[in-house]
Amino acid sequence: MRFIPVLAALLVACAAHAQNYPSRPIRIIVPYAPGGLPDTMTRLVGGKLADPLGQPIVVENMGGAGGINGVAEVVKSAPDGYTLLVADVGQIAINPHLFSKLPYQPLKDLAPVSLIGTSPLYLVAHPSVPANTLKELVALAKKEPGKLNYGSSGIGSIHHLATEALKAGFGIDIVHVPYKGTGQSVPALLGGQVALLYSALPSIAGHLKDGKVKMLAISSAKRSPHTPDVPTVAENGIAGYDFVAEIGLLAPAATPREVIQRLAGEMAKVAKQPDVVKRFTELGIDAVGSSPADYGALNKTEFEKYGRLVKETGAKVD
Repeated sequence: MRFIPVLAALLVACAAHAQNYPSRPIRIIVPYAPGGLPDTMTRLVGGKLADPLGQPIVVENMGGAGGINGVAEVVKSAPDGYTLLVADVGQIAINPHLFSKLPYQPLKDLAPVSLIGTSPLYLVAHPSVPANTLKELVALAKKEPGKLNYGSSGIGSIHHLATEALKAGFGIDIVHVPYKGTGQSVPALLGGQVALLYSALPSIAGHLKDGKVKMLAISSAKRSPHTPDVPTVAENGIAGYDFVAEIGLLAPAATPREVIQRLAGEMAKVAKQPDVVKRFTELGIDAVGSSPADYGALNKTEFEKYGRLVKETGAKVD
């Protein structure tokens, strides 16, 4: 039977490719504009991966359409380990439930390589809001339903869904004001156009020091070692509440397993380097460097979680 020699030849070719990998520069696509958290993380770890891999790492920003364009570019690329993707929970777990049509299925068309790091969200309020703790905020919202509003980086964003889960858990009514990214929502908070919002630490750290915003809670299941004095939402009464931005490295689905393992192994080493941990800590990020299996399991769990939330909130963008 002829298919046996053919299959054997293919396996030998794949093994040879993996053994010689990489033999040319590697492109990592970030489906966002430059300057954001995923972009900053990618450029940091990309520089660190270049030495052990022996090839330059080229970071390419491909923003637009909520990250869809960048993901689609990777999905249609050759599965050879030379075009990779850095994505967050939005592209992997939220967008498939928000958009009626996507040019890809993330759990099917992308192979998880490694979870690079996680970043909790911080619930912050404008100084004019007469509440200095989450409990005081909940009491205020119940006393004056519909009076407070909150900003987000867009309909269906993790900031939007995390706040809707907070509203449902506490039984409060606050009005959603969506913006096109944190570049718009944070200035709206500083200007008093919105009363509160969720944000990653780098976007609001300087404003906290200046007293332009005040911290109420953190969205992760446990307190962050970066901000140990900030209580969690779960501590305040919503059991199981946990919303964290998860940023990881992925490849086209048919990428050889040996290539995936090589990349994951190097990423695990990079995540433990003291200067990487230090820089991530300054950004409020917990460095991870997981196995492909662990990252894949996490993606499946988050996919189901956000599917339920999108359905409950009725969020849609098309």
